[in-house]
Amino acid sequence: MVNMTASAGNQPRVQASNILSKEQIFESIRRLSDWLERNDYQGYDTFDGLSAVYLRPLTFETKLLRTVLQQGVRRFPINLRPVLGIPKSHSSKGMGFLAKGFIRLHQAIGDKVWADKAQYALRWLVDNKSSGYSGACWGNHFDYQSRGFYLPKGVPTIVWTSHIGHAFLDAYEHFQEDQYLQVAVSACEHIVTDLATTREGDSICFSYIPIQQTKASCHNANTLGASLLARTSSYTKNASYRALAQQSIQFTAAHQRPDSSWYYAEAANTRWVDNFHTAYVLDCFKYYYTATGDGRFLENMNKGYEYWKRTFFLADGTPRYYDKKTLPIDIQCSSQAIDTLVLFHDLDPDSLTLALKVAKWTIDNMQDSDGHFYYRRYSPWIVNKTATLHWGQATMLCALAGLYKLLKTS
Repeated sequence: MVNMTASAGNQPRVQASNILSKEQIFESIRRLSDWLERNDYQGYDTFDGLSAVYLRPLTFETKLLRTVLQQGVRRFPINLRPVLGIPKSHSSKGMGFLAKGFIRLHQAIGDKVWADKAQYALRWLVDNKSSGYSGACWGNHFDYQSRGFYLPKGVPTIVWTSHIGHAFLDAYEHFQEDQYLQVAVSACEHIVTDLATTREGDSICFSYIPIQQTKASCHNANTLGASLLARTSSYTKNASYRALAQQSIQFTAAHQRPDSSWYYAEAANTRWVDNFHTAYVLDCFKYYYTATGDGRFLENMNKGYEYWKRTFFLADGTPRYYDKKTLPIDIQCSSQAIDTLVLFHDLDPDSLTLALKVAKWTIDNMQDSDGHFYYRRYSPWIVNKTATLHWGQATMLCALAGLYKLLKTS
């Protein structure tokens, strides 16, 4: 069980493991950072298939054919984007994860170059917010068709906005500049003003997008919004943010399944359990507890964390995608697993060993000689080597930076 009595002043001592050294982790980060520089922080996205200028007209703007095009580009084992006219682009969520990663590297090393990179990413995010909403928010740079809704380019999501809001809170904590806190506050205003909620007793579930109330009750989206509200309230003392965060976390806690897992969402066609969305939820429960000191959901977090650890990893650190199926091995499962294990290191003395195993497996099996990380492995012989930007490059830099910082500063 996770040691819930650990505190910031009484953390288990972290020992570097012979599984993977600090130097090997930093070398992987350096190669990836060089790749990002060479590519001007641009790449493809997993879900950018509707940007295929040559095939999009053939969808006749129907949900079915948009889904076929988007998923076909996403799932095909070879990158079709160059021949389909899909360009490399900057990514708002990618820039958010890069900002977090660069801040962690500056904390670990102190070299000003990492602070400069972080501040560049944060400026880019301020300059590229979605317009027309009640606060700072961010969306896709492409049109997107989900199972439940169609999302035009630029319309914000609570997932993007919350992840990026956390990057600004990290920046506020590290650089001690009020401008970064104010961006996070603005993002919270977007969440509480522009997003509908589903009420269930004393709990609420935030909508994924502002243009409609989705019926799926998506747990990682809901708790991400809660985590940003809770963490921001710890600085601003905004009681309404904290109250909404508590009601939101309560909703997802109440929907924890008997085996301690969570469905991705509650609609009938979204009831699967996967690695990285579960990890998002666990992160959010921990952010909420750390920010508020409210321990009423610790049992949910504890049981969910233990379920996640025993379900989603092979003995060598290979991250499984689904609760009942390993393949495809997806780079987002690797990056988020490392990040969550590092976040829980103060509560779980075994998390570092598993984080190092996952990192070693990923560097050995998913990083190209040019520095970028592959998107997916469908088998030992079939590998999709697409350089997806936020989904892979940015999340891996963020995760490896967090692991390196833990080893370097503990």
